[in-house]
Amino acid sequence: MSSYVLDASALLALLQGEPGHERVLDVLQDSVVGAVNLSEVIGKLTDAGVPAAVSREALDGLALEILPFDADLAWRAGHLRSETRSLGLSLGDRACLALAKQQDAVALTADRAWSTLRIGVSVELIRS
Repeated sequence: MSSYVLDASALLALLQGEPGHERVLDVLQDSVVGAVNLSEVIGKLTDAGVPAAVSREALDGLALEILPFDADLAWRAGHLRSETRSLGLSLGDRACLALAKQQDAVALTADRAWSTLRIGVSVELIRS
């Protein structure tokens, strides 16, 4: 099992060289990403005008293990809604947190609001 689950914000920071990308690079070999969060990243890159072939090459080049969003994760993410509603967390956010909890891994994110969560998931911010 991997030690880290990458949130879309962390993966985008890495791909775009944003602050905190160094931390993501440090743990990349010990990380996974969920299919929902991968889809978020692809969508953001598409919105930014990055051609599909370029996005695919960049993401495939990271050689990240991509884990599916299955029924177990759907239940876990769904149950996180009430605990995260006040922070406005999206389905993608909850999918990442649910995967981190399932994998007993650290959720790596740029989303500061996650640091206030008390849901039994370890969260690490990529930038302070």
